[in-house]
Amino acid sequence: MKRVLTYGTFDLLHRGHVRLLERAAALGDELIVGLSTDEFNRIKGKHAYMSYADREYILKAIRYVDRVIPERSWDQKVADVQRYHIDTFVMGDDWQGKFDFLKDYCEVIYLPRTQDISTTKIKTDLSEN
Repeated sequence: MKRVLTYGTFDLLHRGHVRLLERAAALGDELIVGLSTDEFNRIKGKHAYMSYADREYILKAIRYVDRVIPERSWDQKVADVQRYHIDTFVMGDDWQGKFDFLKDYCEVIYLPRTQDISTTKIKTDLSEN
């Protein structure tokens, strides 16, 4: 069984998120999503519109996602790769090179982001209206 891991906040879920999950899932047999906790988002200086519980509920309903785990710190990735026997780590290409240290443990792939959509763009558009 080939396992794939990705991480994110997945706030204000949009087609770009779903496309990323779909493409990540296609790279293996099981997709595990590390979902940023509300506490970790505060550490990162981010504020999610939806709570962790709501974001987790939505992610679990997406057919491409097999398991959701909490992301509590930047440093947990190596441990998660080892704990869950991850074969492929996937992130959007805006993170290009940031997770190359995981290449000692698994394959690392950066997927192109969906053009013209992002959570930041949605929040900006909403604040302008």
